[in-house]
Amino acid sequence: MSRRALVVLPTYNERENLGPITDRILAATPEVDVLVVDDSSPDGTGRLADEIAAREARVRVLHRSQKEGLGRAYLAAFAIALSDGYELLVEMDADFSHDPKYLPEMLARAKDADLVIGSRNVAGGGTSGWGLGRRLLSRSANLYARTILGVGVYDLTSGFKCFRRQVLEDIGLSTVASVGYAFQIELTYRTIRSGFRVTEMPIVFVERRSGHSKMSWAIAWEAATRIWALRCSRSIGR
Repeated sequence: MSRRALVVLPTYNERENLGPITDRILAATPEVDVLVVDDSSPDGTGRLADEIAAREARVRVLHRSQKEGLGRAYLAAFAIALSDGYELLVEMDADFSHDPKYLPEMLARAKDADLVIGSRNVAGGGTSGWGLGRRLLSRSANLYARTILGVGVYDLTSGFKCFRRQVLEDIGLSTVASVGYAFQIELTYRTIRSGFRVTEMPIVFVERRSGHSKMSWAIAWEAATRIWALRCSRSIGR
């Protein structure tokens, strides 16, 4: 029997956030399960995840031996989710940048779309806690990616998404090359090129409550260069 939905939470040094965000997700969406994917966090996030899973049947943990990037964490989680029969797979940050209050609407919209993107850049969406410079950088990065790839999605870098399982089965996950935040662009682009229905719903992205951002110049550079590789690829899409 298929299961309704799985929320995937990749973690690395998120001990302060993991308990509260898990509680909020479970309360907001009684029909979903949670899979924490921890890359051997030195702050003990993995041990805390095990403690949460021991007392909450809807929470599972995947321990990975080393930090290999956001993309590899999601790919490992997707393989488990598809094998276990989940119909909807949700990507979500563990640092409260993505508010669990949006999950019910996101799951509802997935009835009529193959990929639902929580978007900062459509009417009603936005950011909280960002300065002007960061807002301009984010908007410019999305405009750059959207223009080069020739797609109509306004928040290609969003990490808050809900995929129908058929999308992940069809877009060739085994050939996804991106590791960092370019992973989000690549999966959305593959989804569009494969002819699936994509919709954006407005969210307000909130600056993380605690801990440190995982963004680095190496991750930003990968995203900038990977876009051209995707644009030139002839193997993506039907």
